[in-house]
Amino acid sequence: MHRQLLDLVVCPGCLPEERPLAAHIQETRQGDIYTATLTCPGCRKNYPIDHGMACLLPQSDLALVGKYTELPVVSAYLWSHFADLFDDPDQNTAYLSWSSMLNASSGVALDTGCAVGRLTFELARNAELAVGIDRSHAFIQTARLLTREGRLSFDLIMEGELTEHREVRLPHDWPLNRVEFVLADALALPFPKSVFQCSSSLNLLDKLPAPLKHLDELNRVTSDTRAQLLVADPWSWSTEIAPKTAWLGGVPSGSFAGHAHINVRHLLENKLLPAWKILDEGTIQWTIRNHRNHFERIHSDYLLAQR
Repeated sequence: MHRQLLDLVVCPGCLPEERPLAAHIQETRQGDIYTATLTCPGCRKNYPIDHGMACLLPQSDLALVGKYTELPVVSAYLWSHFADLFDDPDQNTAYLSWSSMLNASSGVALDTGCAVGRLTFELARNAELAVGIDRSHAFIQTARLLTREGRLSFDLIMEGELTEHREVRLPHDWPLNRVEFVLADALALPFPKSVFQCSSSLNLLDKLPAPLKHLDELNRVTSDTRAQLLVADPWSWSTEIAPKTAWLGGVPSGSFAGHAHINVRHLLENKLLPAWKILDEGTIQWTIRNHRNHFERIHSDYLLAQR
């Protein structure tokens, strides 16, 4: 784990009280923390750092299980994030479009639900430090391997059990020393108030059991002044993930009746304080590739805000 994060992390289990964590470091490598235990002085919970990966989940049993830990899904997301780097003819440029909206020229940037990390890498090109968080161990492990090696080989599914070799090579001018990925929960961000100048939540709100809480958390950890926030989502609401009472749209009545992008804009402009000003909004298409003949084309509404 990047040493700079030691000054930025708090106990996620004690939120909303922000208790800094005490570090008991056993091993460092190349100046970064390789093996350590982070301890909360309040609740006494321990958070491990193992092989450089910090696990800052509010409960140790919250590591994501299910489809986002499966190798075919990791392969699909590697393609979605990095297909342009190995010149795939079906590549999409959604992450380049999203990153171009954000001005992370100073301070620390946060990418929530980072998956295998493309937006985090893009933010690090200008930010002092870019932090990506996700609850999928497989995603964070993959993103950290890319950070460490600058390259990653993987099997791209063609049909059934047939695969072809692909390799992601990150450009040599990407500042990988300014990137960090940690296991953390988007509903209990392990960071203090106002620490980030630039924050993002891409295609995550409809995958959370409490999307409004996530927006509250993003608002809490993002600076009160000179800050930017990018929220994008396809609004694929499902009762398998969240009850209808927690949806931010997609229902005919209630507090969040109507379309979610309108409701989220209202939250940013009127409910989350200090209020946000919307700079831009629209829709960006991105793609998940399941195999050579099966692509999921997704349209995500986005809101770019500043204060």
